[in-house]
Amino acid sequence: MSNSTELQLPLPVGSLSAYINSANQIPMLSAEEEYELGMKLREEDNIEAAQRLIMSHLRFVIHIARGYSGYGLAHTDLIQEGNIGLMKAVKRFDPTMGVRLVSYAVHWIRAEIHEFILKNWRIVKVATTKAQRKLFFNLRGSKKRLGWFNKSEVETVASELGVTPRDVMEMESRLSSRDMGFDGSPDSEESEDNAIVAPSAYLQDERYEPSAEVESEQWEEHSNRQLALALKTLDKRSQDIINCRWLGNEKGLTLQELGDRYQVSAERIRQLEKSALNKLRNVLVV
Repeated sequence: MSNSTELQLPLPVGSLSAYINSANQIPMLSAEEEYELGMKLREEDNIEAAQRLIMSHLRFVIHIARGYSGYGLAHTDLIQEGNIGLMKAVKRFDPTMGVRLVSYAVHWIRAEIHEFILKNWRIVKVATTKAQRKLFFNLRGSKKRLGWFNKSEVETVASELGVTPRDVMEMESRLSSRDMGFDGSPDSEESEDNAIVAPSAYLQDERYEPSAEVESEQWEEHSNRQLALALKTLDKRSQDIINCRWLGNEKGLTLQELGDRYQVSAERIRQLEKSALNKLRNVLVV
């Protein structure tokens, strides 16, 4: 199977119930049929075999996706992501291992659904590390049974999941918090005294405020013009020393290198540099 996404699955679209009914009517494969189709796909890259393997397992994707209905995401989206996982599993399925496809594919199906939930459940991601992902999916089930945790329940959950109590409490806080729009809600009925302050009111970034940017740019241009005029008040040698030491393409030359250029000592170059800098300061101040 060169590209699993190229498969055309002739199921009705636009109606979830019609899709589910059609998927449930597709005959299940016997172990012998599954093995034969798996070998055709593996040895011949047979697209029709891949399609039959996928179609006969769509009902399992629907069943698995239904278990994630409590995350507030569309069931159709969960099924779609699960189908992607099923296709990936079929592409890698090896019937010679003696494992039925449904047992192998369930891990791929769940992995795709998990990834989709973590990317879309909230704007601010609640789980980014492997340990946090484990907590995210297991802690929701525990909270449904126990509600708010006390200290002993936190320690019990931490022990069961192999994490620290602090990790449990942090994830519980993330799950309990609610999302807030950056600009707040224009339809809020709360009074001004009790209104929740939207992040846009206190997260302003003034570093790139337009007037400040223009002012900074104009001041830089003014300073460069003044410096250029001040340099013209120096003799050619002093100008070269300042350029070579501080401004020009040769910036960073040592006193000795400049002394060799003008056949004087490094100390004499230091004196000329000091005198030139003092003149520049006086001109720029004026």
